[in-house]
Amino acid sequence: MEFLTWVFPALVLLCTQQHRCIRAMNDIGDYIGSNIEISWLPNLDDLMKGYARNFRPGIGGPPVNVALAIEVASIDHISEVNMEYTMTVFLHQSWRDDRLSYNHTNETLGLDSRFVDKLWLPDTFIVNAKSAWFHDVTVENKLIRLQPDGVILYSIRITSTVACDMDLSKYPMDEQECMLDLESYGYSSEDIVYHWSENQEEIHGLDKLQLAQFTITNYQFTTEMMNFKSGQFPRLSLHFHLRRNRGVYIIQSYVPSILLVAMSWVSFWISQSAVPARVSLGITTVLTMTTLMVSARSSLPRASAIKALDVYFWICYVFVFAALVEYAFAHFNADYMKKQKNKIKARRQSGEINVKNAIVLFSLSIAGVNQELVISNRQHRIPRSLPGSYGTIEIETGETKQQQIMKLDKKRGLKSLFKPIDADTIDIYARAVFPAAFAAVNVIYWVAYTM
Repeated sequence: MEFLTWVFPALVLLCTQQHRCIRAMNDIGDYIGSNIEISWLPNLDDLMKGYARNFRPGIGGPPVNVALAIEVASIDHISEVNMEYTMTVFLHQSWRDDRLSYNHTNETLGLDSRFVDKLWLPDTFIVNAKSAWFHDVTVENKLIRLQPDGVILYSIRITSTVACDMDLSKYPMDEQECMLDLESYGYSSEDIVYHWSENQEEIHGLDKLQLAQFTITNYQFTTEMMNFKSGQFPRLSLHFHLRRNRGVYIIQSYVPSILLVAMSWVSFWISQSAVPARVSLGITTVLTMTTLMVSARSSLPRASAIKALDVYFWICYVFVFAALVEYAFAHFNADYMKKQKNKIKARRQSGEINVKNAIVLFSLSIAGVNQELVISNRQHRIPRSLPGSYGTIEIETGETKQQQIMKLDKKRGLKSLFKPIDADTIDIYARAVFPAAFAAVNVIYWVAYTM
């Protein structure tokens, strides 16, 4: 009895749940079988009878008008090295196919993406694409809608790496114009005509993009007809203008270069006698400037055009190298003047010795003249010419002094043309000339490349 009291309620509960499940399944079957909610749907099998997807709509008649619209999802990467950019877009194409029109209802049908394989599609391709791919997670990112009058809306998500020719002569103060060209690959203008959709007044999503290196300043739509040997093909182009953000380059390139140039000026306040300090400072700034130039160019293409950043680097390099040369010039002048002072001192010492010798010789010559006068008085005759006389010595010494004076005047005239400058004076001039010249060159540089 106790066993029945436990088993009987369980059997009753199981039968009740089973009855509810059967009833729910019957309700679903009645709902599907009644076909009340979807009775307005056209029969797609009837629409597709006799449909040839290999032929365009209205073949043999006027060309098919295909309206294009673009929504930008992201611009992932812009490369100056490869001159390309990667963009993810939603490409919307719309055209009319009278073979798919129906009059059962005015509702628009949203069809499964697999239905696209049964339809004729425009053979649109991206002309300047290097590579492209569709997205298929979790299913193929395609949208197909069919209107009662036969108008088809076909939308697909594409990521493409597109070529972009860049003019880097003003890098990093440059502005670039990149394009996205859309064209029919096989149908000429006799079969298909492209035009931008009436709703494509602006690109949705483009104003919300945040790029690392660029800012999108403007964009425009163009339509043109391309002439080839196989005929004329319509092409739609999206032009968008990019302005490079200069802040990162000012921080990473320009400010370090300016600081290196200013660091090289510190040597002007260091004493001329501190040769190791000034030489090591000059060589360090030159080598650091060289490293900065090489590292900045590693992220750029090896183009023949001279870039604005290269010009600025070379300006800074010249000023840094000139500061090193200035010390070499000042040090040379200091050594030269020191040698000249030593020569003058040596000449003075030798001159004093010569004067002493001349005095001795002069005294000896006077003694000799007096002795000859005494002898001549004794013999009652006066000598006509005394080889060792005072007058002869005076005449000879007078002629040699005139020659020496003329030689000294000639030497002084040559030295006045190449008169050495004091080393401290050179440093004083350099303290004012170098900053003033660097500031003037900077004004010319920024005006030339930013205006």
